Amino acid sequence: MPLLTRIRGPRDLDRLSPEQLDQLAAEIRTFLVDAVSKTGGHLGPNLGVVELTIALHRVFESPKDRVLWDTGHQSYVHKLLTGRQDFSRLKMKGGLSGYPARAESEHDVIENSHASTVLGWADGLAKANEVLKKDDHVVAVIGDGALTGGMAWEALNNIAAAKDRPLVIVVNDNERSYAPTIGGLANHLATLRTTDGYERFLAKGKDLLERTPVVGKPLYETLHGAKKGLKDFIAPQGMFEDLGLKYVGPIDGHDIEALESALQRAKRFGGPVIVHCLTEKGRGYQPALADEADRFHAVGKIHPDTGLPVSSSGLDWTSVFGEEMVRLGKEREDIVAITAAMLQPVGLDKFAKAFPTRVYDVGIAEQHAAVSAAGLATGGLHPVFAVYATFLNRAFDQVLMDVALHKCGVTFVLDRAGVTGTDGASHNGMWDMSLLQVVPGLRIAAPRDAEQVRAQLREAVQVEDAPTVVRFSKGAVGPAVQAVGRVGGMDVLREPATAAVRPDVLLVSVGALAPMCLEIADLLDAQGISTTVVDPRWVKPVDEAMAPLAEKHRVVVTVEDNSRAGGVGSAISQALRDAGVDVPLRDFGIPPRFLDHASRGEVMTEIGLTAPDIARQVTGLVSKLDGRYEESRAAVEPARD
Repeated sequence: MPLLTRIRGPRDLDRLSPEQLDQLAAEIRTFLVDAVSKTGGHLGPNLGVVELTIALHRVFESPKDRVLWDTGHQSYVHKLLTGRQDFSRLKMKGGLSGYPARAESEHDVIENSHASTVLGWADGLAKANEVLKKDDHVVAVIGDGALTGGMAWEALNNIAAAKDRPLVIVVNDNERSYAPTIGGLANHLATLRTTDGYERFLAKGKDLLERTPVVGKPLYETLHGAKKGLKDFIAPQGMFEDLGLKYVGPIDGHDIEALESALQRAKRFGGPVIVHCLTEKGRGYQPALADEADRFHAVGKIHPDTGLPVSSSGLDWTSVFGEEMVRLGKEREDIVAITAAMLQPVGLDKFAKAFPTRVYDVGIAEQHAAVSAAGLATGGLHPVFAVYATFLNRAFDQVLMDVALHKCGVTFVLDRAGVTGTDGASHNGMWDMSLLQVVPGLRIAAPRDAEQVRAQLREAVQVEDAPTVVRFSKGAVGPAVQAVGRVGGMDVLREPATAAVRPDVLLVSVGALAPMCLEIADLLDAQGISTTVVDPRWVKPVDEAMAPLAEKHRVVVTVEDNSRAGGVGSAISQALRDAGVDVPLRDFGIPPRFLDHASRGEVMTEIGLTAPDIARQVTGLVSKLDGRYEESRAAVEPARD
């Protein structure tokens, strides 16, 4: 019987010999390749933390001891060791989440899946243990990529202040986040791996430490001073111990015995300790190791032997954007690109290859990216910051106060906007249009197809006195949706099938939902309800032609792939009120709640954002209007004998 099938909880690991632990690690890697190749998921990161996860669960007593995973995409091994070995529906409705999930297990703590937050969580939990006089341990696993985020440094500053508060920080150092980790901290960790002399360490250290937020310059001055001997200058723990943190490592992250020894020492210390583990992303699977781009960070369904995709989904939104960026880069030397550790996932890899000096990877630091973009714009360039829609949430204050207040010409390109589905609650890009509605001067474009992505990106980078946003969906781009006319700046996608003095419905389609809205119009037409379908293209500000057009219809219906709370529908409703247009409006969108992981189609069905659901409700709305009309007519007309 395979060892893995005998593991139902962490304590089952205690009885295994060193040889059996190595066998278990091999079985886990085989399981992961087989399972994830069938469903898709985060493969490379999990192959890299097999031994580390085994050691963590042998040394600490989860769930009494809290083991926290930053972002959580490397928690598959943790799931296997805590009794969850059915990966047949990984990331699918009713199956395991691709991240830690409290509903799945008492061993899961954090499920927000946004990077650089784990140390803040750990700090709070350790403080709670102190106040409640608990002897539980708190263990935070954070990658070298996540350590590029400013929130991690804010937390470290607080953690280091309490030298007798137990907290173990495990740095999973694989030199990568999605792609190779970039920046001063990455260089420092590289130094820790390869230190061989004072001059080499100090030369690299000066460069990186002076660029490290908050602690950089004072720390370099400390290192350069004569207060410490040569041994301390050369020792790799220099940076962390100057922060007041005990340092253990570097440790071979694939040597279970060495890992356990280091973790046991950290557990006994009684204060904050960093255990620095060197791991290899994609370990044990040659196709992943050969993938220089991201070591199979996240894959779709693949052939397990070759690592090649099972099928191609065709042209996707991200590729369309990436190709147009290259064209724009050739035409305009002032256009530069910014990414937050996601060069390839957001489609900027081709731009980086064509213009290597005009792309900036700032690490997992969306706030810094937005402020740096403001500086680039003020300096005479036009920055394009490409980021997942869900991650722009983290930089809202900077968009508002640094970019918009200063009227900086910065273009934000939001990938994975709307319902993304399988990655779960934290990754749906369903808040961007609501959050950004309150930003003065900011303009939002929602392209409906590939042609509009190209056109509206070009329109966006022409704006030099305000921030612009271009947002699009995840996955394959559908066929082009041609306009049949134009009203103001809005495209008319469909006119009423039958002539009417006052058509029944003005259907406002936002972004990628255009095909659905045309289907809705067909369904309404079958019920004798005349419908005009328009695509505003730019959904903020509301087009001046919207109110006069709405006034010509009996009811306005908006359909958006964004939260209904404060979204496009709300903005149009306010615009109609401001214009004195008293036409009923019904807005359809995502309800203000967190959505469980499932396919995009399943989520859309669950929340009622489908053509049949919407058409049925609009039919009912129009019927009520007809009823009210007949009732009011009967009330004013005298009865006839």
